[in-house]
Amino acid sequence: MADVETEATRPEPMASEEEPLLSNLDLFLFSLIAGLVIYWFMSRKKPEPIPDFKKIAPPTTTSTRETSFIEKMKKTGKNIIVFYGSQTGTAEEFANRLSKDAQRYGMKGMAADPEEYEMAELSRLSEIENSLAIFCMATYGEGDPTDNAQDFYDWLQENDDEDLSGVNFTVFGLGNKTYEHYNAMGAYVDKRLQELGAKRIFDLGMGDDDGNLEDDFVSWREQFWPAVCQHFGVEALGDESSIRQYELKEHTDLNMNKVYSGEIGRIKSFENQKPPFDSKNPFLASVTVNRKLNKAGGRHLMHLELDITGSKIRYESGDHVAVFPTNDIALVLKLGQILGVDLDTVISLNNLDEESNKKHPFPCPTSYRTALTHYLDITHPPRTNVLYELAQYASDPKDQENMRKMASSAPEGKALYQSWVLDDCRNILAILEDLPSLRPPIDHLCELLPRLQARYYSIASSSKIHPNSIHICAVVVEYKTKTGRLHNGVATNWLKNKLVDNGHKSTVPMYIRKSQFRLPFKSTNPVIMVGPGTGIAPFVGFIQERGWLKEQGKEVGETLMFFGCRHKEEDFIYQEELEEAEKGEVLSKLHVAFSRDQEQKVYVQHLLRKNKEDIWRLVHTNNAHIYICGDAKNMAKDVQAAFCEIAEELGGLPRAQATDYIKKLMTKGRYSQDVWS
Repeated sequence: MADVETEATRPEPMASEEEPLLSNLDLFLFSLIAGLVIYWFMSRKKPEPIPDFKKIAPPTTTSTRETSFIEKMKKTGKNIIVFYGSQTGTAEEFANRLSKDAQRYGMKGMAADPEEYEMAELSRLSEIENSLAIFCMATYGEGDPTDNAQDFYDWLQENDDEDLSGVNFTVFGLGNKTYEHYNAMGAYVDKRLQELGAKRIFDLGMGDDDGNLEDDFVSWREQFWPAVCQHFGVEALGDESSIRQYELKEHTDLNMNKVYSGEIGRIKSFENQKPPFDSKNPFLASVTVNRKLNKAGGRHLMHLELDITGSKIRYESGDHVAVFPTNDIALVLKLGQILGVDLDTVISLNNLDEESNKKHPFPCPTSYRTALTHYLDITHPPRTNVLYELAQYASDPKDQENMRKMASSAPEGKALYQSWVLDDCRNILAILEDLPSLRPPIDHLCELLPRLQARYYSIASSSKIHPNSIHICAVVVEYKTKTGRLHNGVATNWLKNKLVDNGHKSTVPMYIRKSQFRLPFKSTNPVIMVGPGTGIAPFVGFIQERGWLKEQGKEVGETLMFFGCRHKEEDFIYQEELEEAEKGEVLSKLHVAFSRDQEQKVYVQHLLRKNKEDIWRLVHTNNAHIYICGDAKNMAKDVQAAFCEIAEELGGLPRAQATDYIKKLMTKGRYSQDVWS
């Protein structure tokens, strides 16, 4: 390698004594460097000053929400507040009825969403004379609070030092006895408020949606108000007349861009979509697939795929998709015809209580046609309060008497409501058709009818495979009522008609509701899935996800599927996908019960017992997770009984301990249910 002379190795010449200290070249270079440094300092970009923006105070309009319910009650002279925890609107409806009742007893009430107020103020309620807090609390899922009551529930759990002495309360719970945790939320709120020092002035009421929820509520309410009167030393005013909550305003020259046409929250939100998407701002998803799943038989089982591309919506296997259906336009037209109204009249129903957070019963201004199509429930049998309020408009005294009787707590009236309204499945249109003397003003009817609610479906896909698509599996509801009328389920018939063709794009307003129904964190944990009929929906997603994990090279535990249907050649839905998954060893074993293909009916619980050794090994030794999806009333109970029997027989446990063993699996999150009734 050749030697290279460098600056470091080169010998430095000695300066001669006669040479000046700085040569001309040195001076030139020094001047140049100094000039460049000065130039850099002078010309470098100075940091831009941050402009001092003036803070603009938010406009003080009547729409600004008051988060202090105490201040609002004082301001409006209210002494009764009715909080509601509501998922489907029923608890909210009951709360509104109770707040309205207060007026008949010389008191003033208001219904309130706990999500909108500072619940820590509850201790201040004693500042208001003769005050009372009523809680209408629905239980959702596996004993959980409803979405709007979650923060209130957390507050109750976390604040042991809260002193609620001096606070009067009562609770009415809404639940369903077919579920494991019947009325858990109502019972918890009742117990917890007393623990924190509040005074219960009337017993906890429990409504059962599997029986007659309306009857339970009316019976409780009939005893509740006399107890309130006795506690506060007041008397009923005897005023049983109808009390309007909203007043009608008809619009004749309104710009149609300011009229709601079916939007849930923001006007024109379907034309100008902006994330994030939720219950108040649903995403308009295109339907890309709508196919019939069953090969034969009288029912229609369907598979739909919703395109969520560009929405930024994320979901996990086991989540629910909520869709906002619309009513059958034929029913809407018949209602308009029978009441003799122009359905295109644009109206607003404005709350007579100007201080109320709820300005309208549904988005206003809008037309009667839109309200009856998008916003109001016109297919469910109306509750007794609707009959009571409408009775005044019946010109036949006999009709008037019967309607009021059905709304009373008298045994005869209850029996009449049960048979004539509930058992005969009479919706508001059927009642108007069968009572020709009843012709109420349409605006009062719109005020009384409950809101049309979103419908929830277990998602039948995995976002690992379908990140931009959400799949729905559902069965179309249609049957004949005792009066000979055809009843069509609102959402399933609406979805059935969301056809896919090149000329027209069908859309579905939707959002995602998160669930606790999740695959185990460890993919090596075995999984036992039980889902007959459309209960297979979340397991289609689970199977896709387990397959994806295997493709990623992950070790996946044993995966068992117990499916059930009526006939192999008719309604064995997702047959190809399931058999393919078993062939590819994503499913370790597929067990199918065809209930009506033989003389003796066979259901999924029979197959569980038949494979008891395998099941006990996986559950007791291998830490398996169990998942049940489908009917809560019969299937879920029978399946749980089968697991208890297996624990009893193969675990050598007494029946009580076997039941406790399954309950402990639930507590540990190893026995999960996604069921409906």
